Amino acid sequence: MEDVLIVGAGPVGLMLACELRLAGVRPVVLEKRAAPSDLPKANGLGGQIVDVLDHRGLLERFSAGSPFSGRAAGFPFAGVPLRFEGIDDIPLRLLLIQQPRLEHLLAERARELGVEIRRGCEVRSLAQDEEGVTLGVEDTEPRARHVADTELRARYVVGCDGGRSRVREWAGIAFPGTTDEEGLVVGHFKADVKVFESLETDGLEPGWNRTPHGRVLLTSLHDGVLIAGVREPGGLPDGPVTPADFRAAVRRVLGRDIPLGEPIWLSSTVAQARLAERYRAGRVFVAGDAAHLFPAGGSALNVGMTDAVNLAWKLGGVLRGRLPDSLLDTYDAERRLVGERTLLHTRAQAAVDRVEGEDGVALRALLGEVFAFEEPARHLAGLLQDSGVPYGPQEHPLVGRFVPDLELAGGGRVADLMRRARPVLLDLGGGTDLDDDWIDVVHARCATPPADALLIRPDGYVAWAGADGLAEAAGRWFGAGVTASRA
Repeated sequence: MEDVLIVGAGPVGLMLACELRLAGVRPVVLEKRAAPSDLPKANGLGGQIVDVLDHRGLLERFSAGSPFSGRAAGFPFAGVPLRFEGIDDIPLRLLLIQQPRLEHLLAERARELGVEIRRGCEVRSLAQDEEGVTLGVEDTEPRARHVADTELRARYVVGCDGGRSRVREWAGIAFPGTTDEEGLVVGHFKADVKVFESLETDGLEPGWNRTPHGRVLLTSLHDGVLIAGVREPGGLPDGPVTPADFRAAVRRVLGRDIPLGEPIWLSSTVAQARLAERYRAGRVFVAGDAAHLFPAGGSALNVGMTDAVNLAWKLGGVLRGRLPDSLLDTYDAERRLVGERTLLHTRAQAAVDRVEGEDGVALRALLGEVFAFEEPARHLAGLLQDSGVPYGPQEHPLVGRFVPDLELAGGGRVADLMRRARPVLLDLGGGTDLDDDWIDVVHARCATPPADALLIRPDGYVAWAGADGLAEAAGRWFGAGVTASRA
């Protein structure tokens, strides 16, 4: 029997696999595709997942060759620009990286950690009992090097298999929500400087260009690549999008052809707003798009990959006999709240973006004035970063929130302490200590300590801060038998 079977080798499934290995678990990843996709469905990461990559010592590796990695100077919110210039404490970080490269680097990291990834392996059925979960599988790639099994069994299964998740369906988890009435065709095109100059001469601007018939997106995140999209009412082309389909969509919206360059890839989609009614059903969990679909805002990878980070250390503690199974319920309690908040602000963005004509122009102009103030900009940046809400009741301003990256005496950072994905007790001068073989105890100093000590979970969230109640907090989150002392 395997410990954990992960269905889906996209960014969420691969991130979960890496985190589980750091937690001492050997997962197996099942992926029906024989080879990784080369479609750049996403163009970057924004939000807390960038901080998590920093915590794991991966940010430099993932940002190598990226057009941008760092604190965001701004962000489009509902088609209205947010600008953060002059606001020093905006937490939002961005990393421009196309999804194929992201998946390649995550798979590379997973292999380094010893994760088994079975490609060309499609899950056909799921059944669970009190002891484990049985998956019926089929080897869809005859030349696959692994042995074809008709059944696999594990103590837990995690569905990271996207918005049409069969794992979610077989587990009996409802997925209520709505589907947009507009379709979107999108593509990447090889384009030189002359193409961009021609589009500008033609009266088109970077971003969304609106007409009474729909909207056309024109932007670029990488030299020589034009990203174009057409959103319009009605259905989408049957089958794969062709260059002729794309040109016809442009003509319907703009009333004319525009130079786009040679297509690199084309695709189509319809936005959905959905949230799983629960993230856990017995021994089955869902994460990423299998748990939530957002209609706007570029939040899917941030929320999905941080779902994985939250779940992994808890599964690891349970499988190693350190934590009770009941602690796994906190995955649903914590992450579904993040999903709800993200769905709220992305629904709002989509609604604002849909308003057309003079009403839409007036609405977005007024919101632009409001967003120019510091407090609205900071609040919206928090929503984009991590939903803006803490996990559980706050006994201290930091409890339930992602730990700030304090600069420690001697040139160290809190991020440096999180490489091994273990709990950390960071004593900042209070003389606090713990007797436990799982929790790393670090005595350090910083210029302005936010508390005498911080107890930090492997996912980077503060479980306790202050001076009293450490033993109770450590026992609640990291198992019984922990004793605390103060000098």
